[in-house]
Amino acid sequence: MIDIGQTAPDFTLPQDGGADVTLSALRPAPVVLYFYPKDDTSGCTKEAIAFSGLLAEFEATGARVFGISKDSVEKHGKFRCKHELSVPLLSDEGSDVCERYGVWVEKSMYGKKYFGIERSTFLIDRAGKVARAWHKVKVPGHAEEVLEAVRAL
Repeated sequence: MIDIGQTAPDFTLPQDGGADVTLSALRPAPVVLYFYPKDDTSGCTKEAIAFSGLLAEFEATGARVFGISKDSVEKHGKFRCKHELSVPLLSDEGSDVCERYGVWVEKSMYGKKYFGIERSTFLIDRAGKVARAWHKVKVPGHAEEVLEAVRAL
């Protein structure tokens, strides 16, 4: 589990559209990383639409916002097009980054256990430290709460 004040684990992941994103290369911009289970599912779509709707406000603070899941860059591209999303999506198909951020967890549904991404968001400050962390995120109002935290940095 990542603790507040800890240096955010660095990574390089492919973004839909072909470019790679390296976390440390984004400094000194604050960065919001929201981890979500799967493209084109109800909760994940609502969350992506919410962050996309506020993207200009995040950018006005200098912050960068990225969604991360295990879906491929191809699936991300289709998801973005279908819902006209503006937030860039990163692919962690090997789940390495998910594991390093502590969001790849054992889940249970209908008595069956499996591993998946726990909906979580991390706010990384200008120095690359974790300023805030939200786990087991409930989508309604979350993007707005994260924006307020970015403004408070």
